[in-house]
Amino acid sequence: MIDAEFRSEERFSRLALGYNSESEKEAVKQQVEKSIKKCTLEPEIYTTKVSNGKEVFIIEYHDDCNREAGPIFEEIVKALNVSECS
Repeated sequence: MIDAEFRSEERFSRLALGYNSESEKEAVKQQVEKSIKKCTLEPEIYTTKVSNGKEVFIIEYHDDCNREAGPIFEEIVKALNVSECS
């Protein structure tokens, strides 16, 4: 199951997607690549490992004055069938 966490401040938005398996990792990577093409801003993207073999894929937009990231993040979460985003 893919977990999602969203954070936003003035001109900054971040979506963190946690996954447990290689198939989830690939699904996240493919959907993110597809969705971010629709935004005029370039995000910072990185992964980090957490406990129990879980990884987190992080997408951050800085200087997002027009709030372009919101619809992109919503598309990613819906496409990955994430039922809850904290």
